[in-house]
Amino acid sequence: MKVDVLLGLQWGDEGKGKVVDVLTPNYDVVARFQGGPNAGHTLEFEGKKYVLRSIPSGIFQDGQVNIIGNGVVLDPILFKEEAVALEKSGVELKKVLKISKKAHLILPTHRLLDAANERQKGKGKIGTTGKGIGPTYTDKVSRNGLRLGDVFHNFDEKYSNAKERHLTILRSMGENPDITELEKAWLDAVNYMKEYDIIDSEYVVNEYLKSGKSVLCEGAQGTLLDVDFGSYPFVTSSNTVCAGACSGLGVAPNRIGEVYGIFKAYCTRVGSGPFPTELFDETGKKIRDIGHEYGAVTGRERRCGWIDLVALKYAIMLNGVTQLIMMKSDVLDSFNEIKVCVSYEIDGEETNRFPFDVDAQSIKPVYKILPGWNCDMTTAKSEADFPVNFVNYIKFLESELETPITIVSVGPDREQTIKRKH
Repeated sequence: MKVDVLLGLQWGDEGKGKVVDVLTPNYDVVARFQGGPNAGHTLEFEGKKYVLRSIPSGIFQDGQVNIIGNGVVLDPILFKEEAVALEKSGVELKKVLKISKKAHLILPTHRLLDAANERQKGKGKIGTTGKGIGPTYTDKVSRNGLRLGDVFHNFDEKYSNAKERHLTILRSMGENPDITELEKAWLDAVNYMKEYDIIDSEYVVNEYLKSGKSVLCEGAQGTLLDVDFGSYPFVTSSNTVCAGACSGLGVAPNRIGEVYGIFKAYCTRVGSGPFPTELFDETGKKIRDIGHEYGAVTGRERRCGWIDLVALKYAIMLNGVTQLIMMKSDVLDSFNEIKVCVSYEIDGEETNRFPFDVDAQSIKPVYKILPGWNCDMTTAKSEADFPVNFVNYIKFLESELETPITIVSVGPDREQTIKRKH
């Protein structure tokens, strides 16, 4: 058996949660492989809306196993809040969720370090969510991290050493925090996490594959936020690309099967950083208002712009995408014309390559203008209901991206998802 990977191709917020929920019935196991509670996956069905931050989006289906992999960083307080809320809504979480022993823990002091580091950057702020993600991954790479499995091995001493190291750093930055209450809540939440099945996830995932089980790997954020290949330094702290599924779950590269790449029919970005096709006019505001473009976790207003095929082709190449999934097509229903960025003009030269330092370049997007479809797509039940101009938009994208668009979303509900024939 192979593992299929589902990930975002833009700057996050592409709608991965909804698609995982829609695809889960085809799989036995759903596994998150990177990121932390800065990633909000929104799902809507049966008139209710759910936002998942750390827990895989497969938990609402038919009892499939859900795994939080070793590549994820977990805040016990936020995990407990999320888990308790889901249990109250009827999800029997402890029956279906397993957590890797090797997942790193976000400490109370990581949050404080995150905020202090961002303050010191001044105008150079990255736009972090302040959840402590960056400092946690920093500790992981510098071999100072605390992992979930450590709760069973001399935990008090390991935690105390990590906390004191952080407090020393904070004091050197002029900070003198009182973490008494936050620490108490954090330790209570750590004890709550012990109630779950804490596993050697690399063995468990590979045993599932060996026994013929199908696995869907769920990514967080988006390709253009990858720490290696994204718009550095305005990126997240983990590998959001397909290769992250291998390191974040312990799956060998030859085990990767289908790679589902998710993108919006336009582009959005939260926080600071380059965005070549960003719109600062009424069109950008209109996209934001119609698309309800506000962060699922942070509530922050998303920056909006036209679709960027230079960046999309780059993301498809990096991930080895085999199938594309287009989200929020309906947001463009009322536009007379749709612009598509097909190349960049940099210093008077046209290029199809995503540059090394996107932020330092003066990039002028080169657009192709396509006619809009000007009709309500939210009621479409099949591909046969698509208007001609929308069909032409899909064909143009497929031709440029050289990858089939197999699923189209025409609304937020799980029912508003159309699978195309190929």
